[in-house]
Amino acid sequence: MQIEQNISLKQFNTFGIDVKARQFAAFSNTDELMELLMHYRNEELLILGGGSNILFTKDIDGVVLKNEIKGIELIKEDNEFVYVRAGAGENWHQFVMHCIEKNWAGVENLSLIPGNAGASPMQNIGAYGVEIKDVMHSLTVLHLRDKVPVHFSNHDCAFGYRESVFKRKYKNQFVIMDVTYKLKKHPQFNTSYGAINAELEAMGVQQLSIQAIAQAVINIRSSKLPDPKLIGNAGSFFKNPTITKQRFELLKSQYTQMPGYENTDGTVKLAAGWLIEQCGPQESVSWKGYRKGDAGCHAKQALVLVNYANASGKEIYNLSEEIVQSVKKKFDVELEREVNIL
Repeated sequence: MQIEQNISLKQFNTFGIDVKARQFAAFSNTDELMELLMHYRNEELLILGGGSNILFTKDIDGVVLKNEIKGIELIKEDNEFVYVRAGAGENWHQFVMHCIEKNWAGVENLSLIPGNAGASPMQNIGAYGVEIKDVMHSLTVLHLRDKVPVHFSNHDCAFGYRESVFKRKYKNQFVIMDVTYKLKKHPQFNTSYGAINAELEAMGVQQLSIQAIAQAVINIRSSKLPDPKLIGNAGSFFKNPTITKQRFELLKSQYTQMPGYENTDGTVKLAAGWLIEQCGPQESVSWKGYRKGDAGCHAKQALVLVNYANASGKEIYNLSEEIVQSVKKKFDVELEREVNIL
């Protein structure tokens, strides 16, 4: 067990924010985690995964434990499904590619999402019409206080839009150790969302497959979203806000180009990126492509805030606050951050 002092977390978060942790250690199995929990029984702990959904605004005056539990295992199967368990420290995109190689269907629309498998149920990650709640079967966690394993079913996770019990009700109480996904042997293709069909056509795809859908998603995401290895970012910074249908119709009468997507409960989900594009620091300037120092709003996707080089987390947070206020002022719609702020 190697414990490091005053280590920079720059390489451990996709924003590339250079803050320090007072103490830092990694674990790759339950025994190592238990040893660390016993060692730090009276310390404040931060469990870090892929660092792809976090914005550090200050040094961490505590202990950071990095989850590096690996492994992908087929645990059972029947005529229709395979049940595949992934260690929480497995890279999410690499896990998706492994499933596609095996012809296990269900996660192809979630290709190229940054982060690790352990974060997938915590955030209920989603893209192009698919969310983790659609494919997650169960997961194993370790209770930080009681130091005992606990199993959660899909239902136990109380999934919502970018939400689960681990983000609010049980925040900072558990460490996700592994996740089991229920994937299909016979795919049901989901190409209705976004530009997937147009991209498949551009690719010249004649016969639909999960491999083709995954490549289409990779192409689309690569064309719109910055690579965190090149420009620091955490993907979508804001959630798409939900409003009542009555409120949407009123806004639509004022802003005829405003997109909206009706939810099953009758509410309407707005496109946060579109809202942000219509606003800016000045009437004639859009947030999209805006840059202040090294903090900015990406030129191809207004939902993505970026660190061009050496922005501080505070500078990126302050930019996000300006965006929230401008959208509130123009549309009277409150944007909520998807990224966790520390």
